[in-house]
Amino acid sequence: MDPNVQLLIIGALIIIALAVFFSFFPFMLWISALASGVRISIITLVAMRLRRVVPSRIVNPMIKATKAGLGLNINQLESHFLAGGNVDRVVNALIAAQRANIPLPFERAAAIDLAGRDVLQAVQMSVNPRVIETPVVSAVAKDGIEVKVKARVTVRANIDRLVGGAGEETIIARVGEGIVSTNGSANSHKDVLENPDLISRTVLAKGLDAGTAFEILSIDIMDVDIGKNIGAHLQTEQAEADKRIAQAKAEERRAMAVAQEQEMKARVVEMRAKVVESESDVPLAMAEALRGGKMGVMDYMNLKNLEADTQMRGSIGKGEAGSNNGEER
Repeated sequence: MDPNVQLLIIGALIIIALAVFFSFFPFMLWISALASGVRISIITLVAMRLRRVVPSRIVNPMIKATKAGLGLNINQLESHFLAGGNVDRVVNALIAAQRANIPLPFERAAAIDLAGRDVLQAVQMSVNPRVIETPVVSAVAKDGIEVKVKARVTVRANIDRLVGGAGEETIIARVGEGIVSTNGSANSHKDVLENPDLISRTVLAKGLDAGTAFEILSIDIMDVDIGKNIGAHLQTEQAEADKRIAQAKAEERRAMAVAQEQEMKARVVEMRAKVVESESDVPLAMAEALRGGKMGVMDYMNLKNLEADTQMRGSIGKGEAGSNNGEER
């Protein structure tokens, strides 16, 4: 084989071997750590590789912690990394807390990070309070007028209650409850308009930040508007409901009257039918009486004369009644 080719192969093998060596043995990272004052052995870095820990994720935050004088060790950072925490964010939070003179031990910061909270943001919020705007909260005063209130809540993170404490949603809900309670207890909506600070004082006095991860510093009323006249609207709806009930009852009485009238008409028709049926039996009875000798011909003639006389009298009576009506007209 050509000597030049052999040299090229050997050089390639050496480069590959060095690449594998430096990828498994983070030699440059070890040099950086030693130059920064972090005492760590190359064996520890190799052991991190074997434990599937990225050495740079531990060494770089350790360098920052050492430069800041936090007094942390490699085992603390590595255990937090293996637990699924963000080592770099925890170290940054510890440095920020140290600069702001906020007591924050590593164990508490790690617990806050593992709980899913942003510990760095919490430290920053402890230094620089955050303003939370509530949505428009509608409440009705005792005079029935709707009052719409929008507020700003200034909160500061309470690091001691970050683990297990309620979030911003709870703060907004409690402030809204306090606004509704204050407006509902006001005798008139004018009292709320004249003294909007009454809402702030009442809400702050209730200690709404209890059990939350925040400390309420102030509650400022941004806007107060007048809404609908809920009382008048409810009275109108009540009057309309009473009207419909009265109409329903009147319709029920009318239906009962119509039913009674129909029943009376049916009874009259039934009685007329019975009269007609009875009248149809009269000729048969008279014929039977004539055949049986119970009634004579003269009796029959007298009955006919009586009926004719009755009809004549009825006709005369109707004629006289008609002439009297004409004279009156």
